[in-house]
Amino acid sequence: MSHSVSRRRFVKSASAAAGLGCLAPYWVAGAEAPAASFEAKNDRPLVAAIGVGGRGLYDTKLASRFGDIVAVCDADLERAEQAREALGGKAAVFQDYRKLLETRPDIDVIINGTPDHWHTAVNVAACRAGKDIYTEKPLTLTIEEGKILRQVVRETGRIVQVGTQQRSAPHFRTACELVRNGRIGKLRQVAVLLPFYSYKGGPFATQPVPPKLDWDFYQGQAPERPYCRERTHFSFRFWSEYGGGKITDWGQHHMDIAFWGMGLEDSGPLEVEAKGFYPNHGKPDAYDNSDRFTARMKFPGDIDVYFLVVRDGKYLKSMADGDMTVEEDAELFAGMPEAWRTEQRDGVMFIGDKGRLFANRGKAYGKAVEELPENPLPADAVRLYESNDHMGNFFECVQSRKQPISTVDTAHRVITACHLGNVSMHLNRAVRWDPEKERVVGDAEAQNSIYVHRQQRKPYTIEA
Repeated sequence: MSHSVSRRRFVKSASAAAGLGCLAPYWVAGAEAPAASFEAKNDRPLVAAIGVGGRGLYDTKLASRFGDIVAVCDADLERAEQAREALGGKAAVFQDYRKLLETRPDIDVIINGTPDHWHTAVNVAACRAGKDIYTEKPLTLTIEEGKILRQVVRETGRIVQVGTQQRSAPHFRTACELVRNGRIGKLRQVAVLLPFYSYKGGPFATQPVPPKLDWDFYQGQAPERPYCRERTHFSFRFWSEYGGGKITDWGQHHMDIAFWGMGLEDSGPLEVEAKGFYPNHGKPDAYDNSDRFTARMKFPGDIDVYFLVVRDGKYLKSMADGDMTVEEDAELFAGMPEAWRTEQRDGVMFIGDKGRLFANRGKAYGKAVEELPENPLPADAVRLYESNDHMGNFFECVQSRKQPISTVDTAHRVITACHLGNVSMHLNRAVRWDPEKERVVGDAEAQNSIYVHRQQRKPYTIEA
């Protein structure tokens, strides 16, 4: 059977399966949706995974419900070999994704689970190689990377689903529909509340590079640094060379729901003023991203957004352990409404002039939700894109060529707001933003921040 015929059968069979296999939210209920029912084994699309650490391997296992995993790739060859065994022991192993893309034209789909500083380069290359992509968040390392990726996706017509899977949870969709339909009145404020975990650590000593790790390749566009294991795998996100820290890592999830509820997915903040706390206080060879922050943002429609890490039990314990003084905590929360100083739940709170509604990974809460069974939304209500399985939605869109629920266009706008929080944090002043021109207003230093664009190490530069 030819590959083109196989794809036509995939289109037919996956379309039918999407209506059945995407009913249960896999990450909320904990139950996997059934795999697509295909006419023959080789009707299934061929999938390659690039970046197969913890989250990348998890995503790839989800993708295996809908496609055949035929290749895995990681700069850490040991991780790639472990992933192959975890996925059945049959996938080809690569250490350089460029060789994978060059030598495997048969592959249909890429699962991108690389560290943040590699997201854009891999996504751009995969689009240009004619692949559809499920990519982990945060979408980009800088605002300019987002503009490049958006341009490439539009030019190539590829399907790209961003891994902000909360959009595929029915209760988040319900919450946003209630807000968009005025069930809490005119929206006045939104609080985007992130959970705390500590970035305290370092200085770290230089260590021998593991024999199966290509350390130069792992660093990619980032500045060349001596190897220590703390720069790799889960803790890469604690370093500014490789990620934006908590504000982008978790921020893209909850800020995405805020944008959805506000109906501002093609816009962005007008002003951002943020403060961050850096637990290692500028020590060399130590984690250098902030692990807690507070930010106030002004959005179109006169909506105030409060964006912060909540003072939950872990946060308070870190203070008790001496990681942060009472004075530092007070300075961080100065100017924040008392409600957000005492709130310990992470999630998204929408506040209107007639009520409020809160949603997190547990459920949606509030009078508007409680009253919905007796007072359903009318037939002409605003309805949002419905997906109940994020990975299933992606594969459905691969076959239908319709846009997925979490597009690059929207995710770029969301992560831009998070990047601007980092810009303000590092400059210790408010930053004004023009969401139409996508430029900082009247502040050349802010426009040239590393979170807007940065120098990239050759030969790993990303080109439009």
